Amino acid sequence: MPGAAGPPMSMEGVDHALRRRMEERDRVAGDMLDLDDHPSHRLLKGLTLTGETARRWEQAQITLVNLWWLFDAYRRVLDHAQEVRAAGRPDLGLLTALLTGPSVELKAEDVPIEKRSLLRAQGEWITLDLALAGMDGSYREVAELIGAVDTAWNTLLPVIDEADASRRAARELADSLSAADPELDRLDAQATRLRERVTTDPLGSTGLLGELDALGRAAQARRNELAQAIRVREEYAGRAGRLGERVEAVAEAEREARRVRDLVLVKIQSASPPEMPDQAPTLRDRLAALDTADGRWLELVERLTALERGVEEALAHATRVTESMAGLIGRRDELRGRLSAYQAKAVRLGYAEDVALAGLYGAARDLLWTAPCDLRRATVAVAEYQRAITGIGAAG
Repeated sequence: MPGAAGPPMSMEGVDHALRRRMEERDRVAGDMLDLDDHPSHRLLKGLTLTGETARRWEQAQITLVNLWWLFDAYRRVLDHAQEVRAAGRPDLGLLTALLTGPSVELKAEDVPIEKRSLLRAQGEWITLDLALAGMDGSYREVAELIGAVDTAWNTLLPVIDEADASRRAARELADSLSAADPELDRLDAQATRLRERVTTDPLGSTGLLGELDALGRAAQARRNELAQAIRVREEYAGRAGRLGERVEAVAEAEREARRVRDLVLVKIQSASPPEMPDQAPTLRDRLAALDTADGRWLELVERLTALERGVEEALAHATRVTESMAGLIGRRDELRGRLSAYQAKAVRLGYAEDVALAGLYGAARDLLWTAPCDLRRATVAVAEYQRAITGIGAAG
């Protein structure tokens, strides 16, 4: 039976308290129904959970059972109070006890096991306020769990969905190429595993965000590679034709490098030419071998791209070798020009017939106009003639 309360309330006080309690009951019922109808709550009830989520959900289900049981006991007290109030001569003492005293019975068999005692044969009674506080604590505990699950799903599942969109697009591209794709198969298996983990244990999967991001990037990268393969398939004839022209440009550049080398070896003494480029035959073989890909467009993308890069590198190398070798001829010509300029200066200074200067000039000229030219000695000779002319100019 309900325990004793304080002095009986007035009828006005009873009506005010009862009205407030009924509003409170309706609000609590609405909140509990909202909790029960929460999308993540409904999903949790329908899933076979694992890991951390399974452990916490098992405890939450016990809490939910206790919550609904306590609400039912709380509601029965209020229903009883309404019946007493509706009587012709309402018992104010009983109403006061119901509304303010320990009127909610917690039966011994319904008390949570961790709060039971082997010495207690009867249940216990609590007030409506204590019942409300107990319901509030249980509600918050379950709502917190559902909110954490909801947050985890809302954070992780969109990342998987985005990766799935890239994988589906990649799969369509692979199918259009009629090619098996082990890499895409691996990404599919990884995505299936991660989605299962996130779905059944969202609370234990929060650390997977980095792996999920990596999956999304890998799926997008594979999609891009397959899209490139399709472009190569569509553009292959044109690219292969242009590539053949560039290979012939390499061959021509290498022939020019050899021509310049031969010229330098004749005209410049002790020239040490760099290693001559000879990549054109190999590049022609690689270009011809592209046709053996037999529709394996992903493989062809890599081979075609590598060959295009190799052709440009070979062309650049041949050009550098030619320029390096031609620079030796240019150095000789530059020394010839400098010698002629200082000879003209000697004439302007009135030393055209100077025997010493003529000897220096003749030695430098012989070196520069003799094939092969000794550039080192010629450079020294021109420098000596230059210093002599400069000295005369300074003295005058």
